[in-house]
Amino acid sequence: LCLQCVFQVNNKSNRKYAAFGNVSESVQLCENTHCCLAVYQIINELLKVDTLVENSCPDETCMARPQMKNRFITCVCSTDLCNSNVTWTPAAEPPQRTHSYSTAETTKTAVIVILSIIGFVIITLKWRRFCQEKKENLQSSCKDYSIRRSCSCQTKTLENIITDVELQEVVGRGRFATVFQGRHNKSVVAVKVYPAGCKHKFTTEKEIYELPLMKHSGIVQFLGTGRKPDDGSWIIVLQYAEYGSLHSFLCKHSSSWMSSLKLCQSLSQGLSYLHSDLLSHGVHKPPVAHRDLSSFNVLVKADGTCALCDFGSSTILRFCSGYRFWQNHMANMKGQPQFGTLHYMSPEVLEGSVNLSSSSFLMQGDIYSLGLILWEICMRCSDLFEGGVAPQHLLPYELELEANVTVERLLLYVSEMDKRPSIPDYWGALPQGSALKELLTNCWDRDTDARLTAPCVVDRLASLTSSYPH
Repeated sequence: LCLQCVFQVNNKSNRKYAAFGNVSESVQLCENTHCCLAVYQIINELLKVDTLVENSCPDETCMARPQMKNRFITCVCSTDLCNSNVTWTPAAEPPQRTHSYSTAETTKTAVIVILSIIGFVIITLKWRRFCQEKKENLQSSCKDYSIRRSCSCQTKTLENIITDVELQEVVGRGRFATVFQGRHNKSVVAVKVYPAGCKHKFTTEKEIYELPLMKHSGIVQFLGTGRKPDDGSWIIVLQYAEYGSLHSFLCKHSSSWMSSLKLCQSLSQGLSYLHSDLLSHGVHKPPVAHRDLSSFNVLVKADGTCALCDFGSSTILRFCSGYRFWQNHMANMKGQPQFGTLHYMSPEVLEGSVNLSSSSFLMQGDIYSLGLILWEICMRCSDLFEGGVAPQHLLPYELELEANVTVERLLLYVSEMDKRPSIPDYWGALPQGSALKELLTNCWDRDTDARLTAPCVVDRLASLTSSYPH
């Protein structure tokens, strides 16, 4: 018999929740899990119910478990409708101690504290060593990226000013700019138009495109910049991508295994080049962290390959005389809204715990996002699904959290519960299934040190090509 769970549907027009089981009004027959889960958000010491799906449930009744500094209460249970009732009392302030310690008690307490600190330090050092060994084992066969301490302070190449561009139809709108299809020198181009008040975003993106050696098939080709005389808007002229964004492409098209692999490889190669630290003939390209990688910010060209775009939130990881320029840039951004597209934010970004002293920390945030995009591409691969029919395209966590994806719900699901988008069980029976699952999980690992580097992702995908032809 199927377990019955109370189920709250936040968006009744969105039928994706039916994948969890047979939902009738507020009751769900849990065909795909043996547990009921409730998540209660604490608002002004009152509980607001929310529901998700869980597979492990040690308790028969709804036992309250505080999460995230008492901002949420969760319970997982294994009996019919058990998640409908939770007993919870707001935590009271602990009573103040009024008695004084004797000298013996004080000494005993001090010894315990000192031993605890020593034990904590030992455990911390061993954990760091374990993480480092884990990272080295994962990446032993992969190229690595690092920042040259002798990095030059070059900031730009010769400017390419464009004045004769014709704007045609709108093909995309973002938070800061509008993208038009246009014409320049009798060729079709993409024209990104920033309002006059968004000069800082325009300048950031322009600086990335104008870096030395910033030419790669996995990065959209930069043609030049200009300014509209009528309203002072800033423009960036780019290569036109026939299929538009990867998100738009996946919504309209499913792909074969080899076509999907081609998308994955070109995307990873572009990110690997962006992260790379290159020196050629005395010209230096420093590494760049994209910091807003999503399927909206990847383009699909006519040949079925991907190209990175939208560098308005990116950071150049440049050393000059031992000074980390990205730290100064990040410090100036404190207090401003978080970078990135919500669904793709890594746990450390959601938590606000980004390590500004580490360049690899910023790039590993890109790797987390890359793993989610690779998952999106694979979930539209018809050869990975029974009957050759891929499901409709969904953003990461859209199935698990429905359309109601907020920072709070994502933080709870991704960080506190350490959950990721679901990978179909039957992929394990496919020739490439286990390697593909390992690749994805190694990209979105909770531990930033355990995530792969972009060059390592490229190598893993190359091995899939040679080992599992279709």
